[in-house]
Amino acid sequence: MKPTIFNTRSLFATTLIACSLFVSSCDRDDDDDVTPAPTINTGSLSIHVENMFDTLPFTLGNSSYVTANGDTLNFSMYKYYISNIKLIRPDGSHYAEAGGYHLINAADTNSLEFTIANVPNGAYSGIEFMIGVDSLRNVSGSQTGALDPANGMFWTWSTGYIMAKMEGSSPQSGAANNSIVYHIGGFSGANTSLRMASPSFNGDQANVSSTATPEVHIKCDVAEWFRNPVTINVATTFFQMAVNANSAMVATNYADMFTVEHIHN
Repeated sequence: MKPTIFNTRSLFATTLIACSLFVSSCDRDDDDDVTPAPTINTGSLSIHVENMFDTLPFTLGNSSYVTANGDTLNFSMYKYYISNIKLIRPDGSHYAEAGGYHLINAADTNSLEFTIANVPNGAYSGIEFMIGVDSLRNVSGSQTGALDPANGMFWTWSTGYIMAKMEGSSPQSGAANNSIVYHIGGFSGANTSLRMASPSFNGDQANVSSTATPEVHIKCDVAEWFRNPVTINVATTFFQMAVNANSAMVATNYADMFTVEHIHN
């Protein structure tokens, strides 16, 4: 009888095939154990901003308004940023808008309305947002869209964005040409002008679904720039274009200028 010749190549090939079958079997078992991620249905929510001065509609041009100090104002420019929007659920959790920076410009009616997309379906009982542009975006280099420096809301790479801007005139202004200029900026330090706003839904809710887009109507009261906690006298405070205690004071004044008027579901 001839001895059996051991073929190492055949053994190696057989072993390789067996291992491959084992791994393939394990992979199938692992796949069978994976639970698919739940599908999150989403919709949209629309924000409508109405600029007012107390109870009067706010317009640029010939309209005159009287402040808490009794100063008469006429406005030629009014812009501000709304960003970092969070929609609050009744249980306190929230949905944060991704990358949302909105420049509200009184001279551009299209800017007064914008839509937040990809909002998970459900009821929302509140809203929170920043007035201005957060510190990260201030130091992130050249931006586009609402944050494009071409919009006239940017100083320099060291000082950053103007969070809110107002220009106009007043016969009581201490300026030689009766102008009033308030460019409010600063994103860090003791004199930061970043402010958070959380106007109440007043017990109402915005019900987001895949088939319905609720509309949240927000009033911005420009009169708040000039009152509470500090009543501004334009005879002495008529020009503000730097990051300092005065700019922080104006930002604190206008921090409560937003109220939710009503919600359409």
